[in-house]
Amino acid sequence: MLNTFKKKLIGSRQFYRSLLILIIPIIIQQGITNFVNLLDNVMVGRLGTESMSGVAIINQLIFVFNLAIFGGLSGASIYGAQFFGKGDYDGVRYAFRFKIIYSLIMTAVAVGILYSFHEPLISLFLTDSASGGDLILTQREATTYLFLMLIGLLPFALSQSYASTLREAGETVAPMVASCIAIFTNLILNYILIFGHFGAPRLGVAGAAIGTVISRYVELLYLVIYVLHTSKKYVFFQKAFKSLYIPAEITKKILLTSSPLICNEILWSMGVAMINQCYSTRGLAVVAATNITSTAWNLFCVIMFAMGSAVSIIVGQQLGAGEIERAKDTDTKLIFFTLILHIGIGFLIIVSAPFVPLIYNTEQTVRDLATQLLRVAGLALPLHAFAHVTYFTLRCGGKTMVTFLFDCVFSWVISFPIAFILSRFTDLSVIWIYFCVQFADAIKVIIGVILLRSGIWAKNIVSDN
Repeated sequence: MLNTFKKKLIGSRQFYRSLLILIIPIIIQQGITNFVNLLDNVMVGRLGTESMSGVAIINQLIFVFNLAIFGGLSGASIYGAQFFGKGDYDGVRYAFRFKIIYSLIMTAVAVGILYSFHEPLISLFLTDSASGGDLILTQREATTYLFLMLIGLLPFALSQSYASTLREAGETVAPMVASCIAIFTNLILNYILIFGHFGAPRLGVAGAAIGTVISRYVELLYLVIYVLHTSKKYVFFQKAFKSLYIPAEITKKILLTSSPLICNEILWSMGVAMINQCYSTRGLAVVAATNITSTAWNLFCVIMFAMGSAVSIIVGQQLGAGEIERAKDTDTKLIFFTLILHIGIGFLIIVSAPFVPLIYNTEQTVRDLATQLLRVAGLALPLHAFAHVTYFTLRCGGKTMVTFLFDCVFSWVISFPIAFILSRFTDLSVIWIYFCVQFADAIKVIIGVILLRSGIWAKNIVSDN
């Protein structure tokens, strides 16, 4: 029985060696990114709770755009990974072109919406309460930060188009290097511009936005130069811009696959924003505390995010090569590995919870709230990790409508109503509301196990047949 267990759930040394080669650059990239985000958060936090809360509100809104980009590119990436596994480089090129066109359109839409409706969107997160805080100052800081951040939306989207295409070909180092250069540029510029060091003007939240925008252009520039210098190796980038032609049949397939993903990511991220809006009804201190919690949580979860990418790449390539049973076996081992790792990481979050808020220059009330929220997040992490890799499993086989139901519909039908009802119709503290929302994912885990065991996701979607 033990041998059966090991054979089913535990891979060989070569399996884990190959996995580590793939995910370590992604972990380093995302780890540095989230660590620098934490430092940025701390620097902005030194300007005051209002400044930190204003930036946090805008990041919630931009989060919707980021995931809209992620959803659209992910649909094309499903085909890109399987085309690459099949050896069809024209197909990879068409998928890349789709990403570029989608990025341009979505950026234009996002800039128009955020610029035109910024006041009512920001006001959603500002609620008078006994916790105090200057709401007018918070809104002013948020508006300043937003208008500058809009300039950086397009380079972000284009960078993701290049980076995701490289990852589909198994190249994870170049996107890592590009990201590292960008985030250190961001960190240095933020230090100089937020506080006015080295003779620069003290710009506050405007300095934080300027540093972020410049870093995104730096990241895009590095990726473009890298692709130009390696076009002989990655031939699918050659003549990618000679025209923007994509065969109608491939466009149709990508759109059919992408549409549920795009809707999923937009609606899911909106759901997250609205859940956070429910938390914010308990006061400005809660906005600051949830910002600290989410920033720290992202840092602890870099391995979870990397494992999602690993499932997309490894299992996607095996499905594209027609190795269905091998893909199922690989996926089972990847999910088990992810779950075990995140039981341990969840424990680390709980242990470190009292210390993380101490690095912020904010009120003790905010620190105490953040500590308790982090403990809840650590307890719930294994559930989220399992659901995360299950989502990527379903997606890599093209079952994007199923992922729409699994992810987005769940958020709006289960998670958001829990947050809304408890925040509006009860006197429960935000800690218990947060607890109920986080552990609602136990339902998603049960659904995920059923979907995985059914095997409906294990499909080759680029076969000529």
